[in-house]
Amino acid sequence: MPTQPPAHPSQVRIGARGSKLSLAQTGTVQRRIAAALGVDPSDQAEVERVAPIVVITTTGDRIQDRRLLEIGGKGLFTKEIEEALMDGRIDCAVHSMKDVPAALPEGLCIAAIPEREDPRDAFLSRGPERLEDLTQGAILGTASLRRQAQCLHRRPDLQVQLLRGNVDTRLAKLAAGEADAILLAYAGLRRLGLGHLATSLIDPKAAPPAPGQGALAIETREADRDLPWVQALRCEPTTLAVAAERGALTALEASCKTPIGAHAWLEGGTCKLIVEALSPDGRLRFRHAGEAELSQLADPQESARALGISLGEAIKAEAGDAIVL
Repeated sequence: MPTQPPAHPSQVRIGARGSKLSLAQTGTVQRRIAAALGVDPSDQAEVERVAPIVVITTTGDRIQDRRLLEIGGKGLFTKEIEEALMDGRIDCAVHSMKDVPAALPEGLCIAAIPEREDPRDAFLSRGPERLEDLTQGAILGTASLRRQAQCLHRRPDLQVQLLRGNVDTRLAKLAAGEADAILLAYAGLRRLGLGHLATSLIDPKAAPPAPGQGALAIETREADRDLPWVQALRCEPTTLAVAAERGALTALEASCKTPIGAHAWLEGGTCKLIVEALSPDGRLRFRHAGEAELSQLADPQESARALGISLGEAIKAEAGDAIVL
C-alpha cells in the first residue's frame, strides 16, 4: 500500500527529472516548500533535509533519437515520476506544465501552479534576427510538431530537422552548424540564466506557445492537494490562465501528434484566450479567440477551463482530422 505522509509533514520529498533545467526549476520550488515548512530558504542544508529532491530518469530522457510521438507522447516525461508518487516514494513532483498530458492517472492531481515565467518561444540563430530573415531553404531545428507547423505556415520553404536533447545539447548543435536556427522555450532559458541568448522572441498572440508553457505543475496525490505547503505554492492568475489553455488541450485531445498552441492572459476580471491548431505541414491553420468574465463567478477556474474547452471544440469541429499527424 502507498505510504501516506502525515497531515503536517516534517519532510516533503520532491520528484524531478535530472536535467539541468529540471533541477534549476525544482530548486526554486524546493526553497518555497522549505519556507512553508518553517525553514530558512537560504539555509541550503536545512532546505535539503526537509525538502530533498529525488532525481528520476524518465523514458523521455533516455530516448533522444526520435520524436516523442513515435515513442508514446509527452507522458513519457512524467510516467516514472508519477509511478513514484503513487507508490509513496515521493510526496510531490515538479513538471514543466507543457509536458503534462491532459489526463492524469487516477488518484493524482495538479495541486499547485506557481507564478508563471515568460511563456513565449525564443528564436535563436547564428545570424538572422527573426524567422522571417532566414535564407531560403534554411534548416530549422526542433522536436516540437507545434513549432514545426507554425514555422512552416509562415515559411513553407524551411527544412525542419529533428533536434532533441536538453538545452545545452541543442545550443551546441546550433553552434556546430547542424541547424541555422532553433526554437526554445524562453522560460527555460531564463531559468538557466541564458535568456540573453535569445535572438528574438515570438509574439504569443501570433503564434501561441504550448498550453501551459512557462508554468510549473506541482503534482501530488489527491489526498494531499490542500496541505498547507501545497497552498503556499499557488498563484491564482497563473492557475486561471493555464486552466483556459489546458481546457483547449483537453477538448482537442491534443498530444505530440497534434500541433496546438494556446495563449491566455488576464485583463482585470476577464480571461482572454487564443487557440490555434495546424496541419503538421503548416499548410492549414485554424484559430479561435474568446474571453470569459471571471470576477463575479463562484468558480473562476472552471469558467476559464470552460472557455478553453469551447474554443478547442470549435477548432476540432472545423478542422477534423486535418490537424492530426
